[in-house]
Amino acid sequence: MLLGSHMSIAGGVYNALISGKEIGCTTIQIFTKSNNQWKARPLTASEISEFRAKQKETQISPVVAHDSYLINVASPDKNLQTKSMEALLVELQRCEALGISHLVMHPGSHVGTGEKEGIKRIAEALNWLHSQTKDYKVQIALETTAGQGTNLGYRFEQIAEIMDLTEQKKRLAVCLDTCHIFAAGYDIRTKAGCQKAMAEFDKIVGLDKLKVIHFNDSVKDFGSKVDRHEHIGKGKIGLEGFRFFMTDKRFEKIPKILETPKDDEGKFDQMNLATLRKLVKN
Repeated sequence: MLLGSHMSIAGGVYNALISGKEIGCTTIQIFTKSNNQWKARPLTASEISEFRAKQKETQISPVVAHDSYLINVASPDKNLQTKSMEALLVELQRCEALGISHLVMHPGSHVGTGEKEGIKRIAEALNWLHSQTKDYKVQIALETTAGQGTNLGYRFEQIAEIMDLTEQKKRLAVCLDTCHIFAAGYDIRTKAGCQKAMAEFDKIVGLDKLKVIHFNDSVKDFGSKVDRHEHIGKGKIGLEGFRFFMTDKRFEKIPKILETPKDDEGKFDQMNLATLRKLVKN
């Protein structure tokens, strides 16, 4: 069962694998660098080899990464867009060096210039990034968003449009976030609701594009467009939506990653992982 959590890279990227193994993860998500800084200290050859060795030892696979929240390739500010594209390129380079399969990214915010213009800028950025990384195996996974503020990617149609405007479509994937799609107006509180949402996803985007799922319950109500993560079963989604994703065979080989609230000892993660595993047994 590909189930895990977002793990800290404090003290070295390979530490995320050790911590992940300790709490029972079979897959994990990491930042490849400090999330709240633009610059990144280059990875050393020893760090890369240590990461690969620890991955082999822990058998945690796949490892996916998440880009920095500072990045906004949809920005109308040319300087910020360029800075974002260059930062994203560095993250792709780090993922490729570490053997990471997918780099999850929030599509971006149009900052009042309109959805069409924002989507166009995202596709332009992706085309540039693909041109700089011709032989790379790592794929960018566009994350579904809650639609807070001017964030793009809160409708499946927007994700499809970004892909449609990107030249090398095969190099793109999708990360579905349960809290985000619920807040954006896809009702996944029941099995029937989940089936409807995923049938829509399949028709508009294609289930073959779904490569990562973020498992988060929602603090805020259905359709609120507010992104606030809650422990599994303790929020407005409830357990039935997660039972659907945990038991549907179509999602068996897709890494399911927790981004729920954390504590220092990893007990919250263990609690949420146990809750999810119980859904399969009961």
